[in-house]
Amino acid sequence: MHLLRRIERHLRRHDIPATRFGREAVRDPRLVHDLRNGREPGARLTARVVRYMDATDTGTGA
Repeated sequence: MHLLRRIERHLRRHDIPATRFGREAVRDPRLVHDLRNGREPGARLTARVVRYMDATDTGTGA
């Protein structure tokens, strides 16, 4: 699944703002905004974001 689509679903599911997500996931409050505007994340960034979402979805924290 495309990373941005997965992030958008995560934001809705957890009812959190995009800036908070970016800050907590990778210390970049503009992450989601930049992705929405065409930023292409690298493999390392993608892996960090996915790990964060997986951890918060399972309740183990980030």
